[in-house]
Amino acid sequence: MKYKTILFDMDGTVLYTLPDLCDSVNYSLAQFGYAPITIEQTRRYVGNASRRLIEQAAPGADSETVDRILDFYKPWYAAHCSVKTRPYDGIPELLRRLVMEAPDAIQWLNNLGVMFDKAADGRMITTHGGGTSRKRMHACKDYSGAEIMRTVRDEVLNRKIPVVEFTSAVELLKDENGQVAGAVLLNMETDDYLVAKAKTVVIATGGAGRLHYQNFPTSNHYGATADGLILGYRAGAPLLYQDTIQYHPTGALYPSQIYGALVTEKVRSIGAMLVNREGEAFMHPLETRDVSAASIIRECSARGKGVHTPLGDGVWLDTPMIEQLHGAGTIEKRIPAMLRMYMNYDIDMRKQPILVYPTLHYQNGGLEIGGDGFTKTIPNLLVAGEAVGGIHGRNRLMGNSLLDIIVFGRDAGKAAAAKAKTITLGTPNLDHIYQYTDMLKEAGCTEEGVSPLLLPHYARHER
Repeated sequence: MKYKTILFDMDGTVLYTLPDLCDSVNYSLAQFGYAPITIEQTRRYVGNASRRLIEQAAPGADSETVDRILDFYKPWYAAHCSVKTRPYDGIPELLRRLVMEAPDAIQWLNNLGVMFDKAADGRMITTHGGGTSRKRMHACKDYSGAEIMRTVRDEVLNRKIPVVEFTSAVELLKDENGQVAGAVLLNMETDDYLVAKAKTVVIATGGAGRLHYQNFPTSNHYGATADGLILGYRAGAPLLYQDTIQYHPTGALYPSQIYGALVTEKVRSIGAMLVNREGEAFMHPLETRDVSAASIIRECSARGKGVHTPLGDGVWLDTPMIEQLHGAGTIEKRIPAMLRMYMNYDIDMRKQPILVYPTLHYQNGGLEIGGDGFTKTIPNLLVAGEAVGGIHGRNRLMGNSLLDIIVFGRDAGKAAAAKAKTITLGTPNLDHIYQYTDMLKEAGCTEEGVSPLLLPHYARHER
């Protein structure tokens, strides 16, 4: 089939469209005497179609008035949608790298031994993701992340690359010329402090889900407490989009032992449907994550159609539908990790639906980098993975996190090795920490607790 037109939905992901949306809404509201809304209000209101946007922007307006406002809004926005709209900072170069280097990254993993899903003839199997109309994802059943980690770990061991375990960086070192010169490390078993000198440093510390924003659960590992962002920021590296945290729409709600655990979106991509307690589907099955999460929250709160549990309300994910659509054995073949996770608690998702609710999943914001992976202010400090801000704008499509980890992780490693050959370091010091402390005092800011946190407050070895 030949396609005449290809449409790209870049709104809120690659393109910063809020100013034009806000201006168009305010122009339309003014025709009917309504007060204007702010950019932040616009950010909260978008995502559920134009009508819902206008309903929230014009509280109390009846249906007829909303229709009339929409009659002004739609043509005005169509004519003015590119006045202030622009790519998010740094997006074009980062996006180019993500797309153009993706095939080589996948081939590299395949050559290392990552067991991607393949057809009988050896071709890679691709699948849909939320928010996508074409099959674009490679996977290793639902063990993709674990399989990549297994393979890379084995490669590290086989190459005898030294690894210092149970040790966390607690501060970056800089020299008298402002170059990063290594890090102060803490052995979390012995409480000993160590100094690691380095000509280049790569921050790859992951996200911040263990801070539990808005008291939500998280799918993140215990060390996801934004440590790398703190170290980079105190050293002078700028941050981007720290207000954007992605909620994965399907986190486990029951049983309590796996509260917040990731129920991979592959479950939905192969046929499971989200339904409320009355068995009603309340959204398109392949909406983007932000829309899906918002829809679930609204179904449980505003509409009161959630399923009650001791940990709060959630919705059903109708997993038995998968085998009704694709035949017996599909779940065990395509999502064995999910099947086993629930079977540990005597829940057979082939026969019983599972309860889900949004969980903190991905940190869209982070330290700003250029296309070469270096921070823009410290020439020998690099960032990779979820600690980076800007690769996905303010939202992320399913499947692109593992891809960006590999693409930009490889780039960072290569760039760090090359840069290290050209750098001459001075004497390591912590002067930037003293300067940072003085800035806080001058601003009247008081620090509470230990930073970086390393582990959440409920961890066994709280610090």
